[in-house]
Amino acid sequence: MKVMPQEVELWYLIPALRGKIAKILVKDYDLSQVEIAKILKITESAVSQYLKEKRGNELKFTEKEIESIREIVGHIYSKKLDANQEIYKLCVKFRGCDSLCNFHKTKDKSLPKDCDICVC
Repeated sequence: MKVMPQEVELWYLIPALRGKIAKILVKDYDLSQVEIAKILKITESAVSQYLKEKRGNELKFTEKEIESIREIVGHIYSKKLDANQEIYKLCVKFRGCDSLCNFHKTKDKSLPKDCDICVC
């Protein structure tokens, strides 16, 4: 099945980012699910699903990517930045990165090994 890079972002990257951000907010900032839901502008039940890895758990980030996410979470928390805008910036940053590109290839077997569709 053909899968466009934008679909990978929508179906996998954004949920994975929300899940990682939620986990960091719990672990590093001791926030409740209610507080996280307000920051991410999602429901409390969605936060619960992210924390229990029932949602957004297919795409795995590298340690370097996790550090980038952690840095952004610090800014979201301390500077009260809009989480959705920061998630968008992370999506742009991760376009063409190895983990996202390799994940895309697992979802679309028709992509050539030297595919560069995601690279900006």
